[in-house]
Amino acid sequence: MPGEQGKAKLDDVARVAGVSLATASRALSTPHLLKPATLDRVRDAARLLGYMPHGAARALASRRTHTVGAVIPTLDNAIFAASTQAMQRELGEHGYQLLLGSHEYDPEREVQVTRALLERGVDGLVLVGTDHSPELYQLLLGFRSPYVLTWSLDESGHHYCVGFNNREVGARVAQYLYDLGHREFAVISGHSAHNDRARDRITGVREALLARGIELAPQRVVETSFSVQSGREALLALMQPAPRPSAVICGNDILAQGALIEAQALGIEIPRALSITGVDDMELSTHLAPGLTTVRIPTVEIGRRTAQHMLARLNGEHAEKRTELAVELIVRGSTAPPAARA
Repeated sequence: MPGEQGKAKLDDVARVAGVSLATASRALSTPHLLKPATLDRVRDAARLLGYMPHGAARALASRRTHTVGAVIPTLDNAIFAASTQAMQRELGEHGYQLLLGSHEYDPEREVQVTRALLERGVDGLVLVGTDHSPELYQLLLGFRSPYVLTWSLDESGHHYCVGFNNREVGARVAQYLYDLGHREFAVISGHSAHNDRARDRITGVREALLARGIELAPQRVVETSFSVQSGREALLALMQPAPRPSAVICGNDILAQGALIEAQALGIEIPRALSITGVDDMELSTHLAPGLTTVRIPTVEIGRRTAQHMLARLNGEHAEKRTELAVELIVRGSTAPPAARA
């Protein structure tokens, strides 16, 4: 009987909505193809009748599951959360659901999560970065549906990618601080193993400084986990040997926030005695005292453009092999010329 949960049929929905069976079917599988008023009528009718489409049957008929898998390094990071939310929103508007998995920077775990998503029959796959194990790339070669790498740019030209230049991120901050007059630098970074974004940002800093006659000593680079506490501990370690750095470049805002908190706890005046920078431009970075100088990453745009890229390829449309997004240096109160040169 129509109205009982799970018992209504699609033709019942079409009859109540006053549309054809084909239109009702399109409303549930490709809603972006319908006028908003028609779509609302069909959805209202489905809710009224308690209609629940049979996902397995629809997938069998269309040879699609209308799902996209995304494998990200961690769910415990607001930056990835913002990008993932934007991706889900864009995919959802076109009738797709996003299935998530995380690997905590463990290559073996990444392969396991990726294989699980592929076995579930996702129509497309999104991965973060270009630094993946040979086994995972072999999986992708056998994957007959589209995949895209994000947050980085694939220099090999073998893979579709939507991202930005992480070397440029590191180089831009180093150049800015050098131009302020800094000559004693240090870096606090996430672990660079299995993380091309962290590794490229360090490389960008090194190359920019070397081009200006400064070699970044190995002891001036601290790699650690992504947390405020880790940023504090890294800053404390960097302040022990002499000469102290006058500028600390952090791989992301979380580490920079920890470094800034620790510097203030040590009585180091920011920015007169020490300049600190981050990467991401998280909301909290605006409200710190002083505000954090950082590089703004287009996190929401990455998610949105990745979804658009995936939808285009799923629909057999053209998609650019390489989509590069711009980053922006945001200067706030945590940086200034070093005290000796001010």
